[in-house]
Formats: sequence, C-alpha cells, structure tokens
Amino acid sequence: QVQLVESGGGLVQAGGSLRLSCANSGRTFSTYTMGWFRQAPGKEREFVARIRWTDGRTDYADSVKGRFTISRANDLQMNSLKPEDTAVYYCARYYTGNYYSTASYDVWGQGTQVTVSS
Repeated sequence: QVQLVESGGGLVQAGGSLRLSCANSGRTFSTYTMGWFRQAPGKEREFVARIRWTDGRTDYADSVKGRFTISRANDLQMNSLKPEDTAVYYCARYYTGNYYSTASYDVWGQGTQVTVSS
C-alpha cells in the first residue's frame, strides 16, 4: 500500500524559500503523476502544482506560477514566499480526471505546515 509523507515545512519570512519533499513508501514517483495541494485555515484545499509522469509536463496554479517548481522527485521548491502562501501542504497521487481537482487524487499524505511571516 502506497503511503505518502511530506516534510520540509516550517516558518519562513516573506521573500524566503522552502523545499518540500514527499516520500513514497511504494513505487517510484516516475510512474505516477503527482501533485501538491494546500489548505489554509477556513478555506478549501486548492491545487498548487502537478507533474505528469509520461512526459514531465508541469502545471501550476496562477498564484504560484514563476515562484514554485515541482520536480520529478515530487519535491516542491517554493521561492519568494508570501504570507498568503501560509497553509498545510499536501502531496497526492493522481488517479483520474481533472488534475486541479482534489477528487482526482487517490492517495494523500498527512500534510506539512508552511507559515510565512510578513
């Protein structure tokens, strides 16, 4: 059974950087399309980024485009962080459907907290 475990979250000042990792106890990431989502207090979980395993294509939410980068290892490099990036970040394995929908992912990690101070 695949289990995903996120790490790398923490407290950072605005403008700083963090790198999130997603460990997988099952098969290697290279055979799955993987994604990152985030959920801020009182808000719905939202799409952040994904990488498609077939060709390495990446997609990003407009709010993070140009600042975040997802890798083949499913790391999420986050630069130029803003207070509005504060949230619990989740990695997930894509299953089917629209890549920006939480319903399209079948395995989720427990999340890692990212807090950006102003």
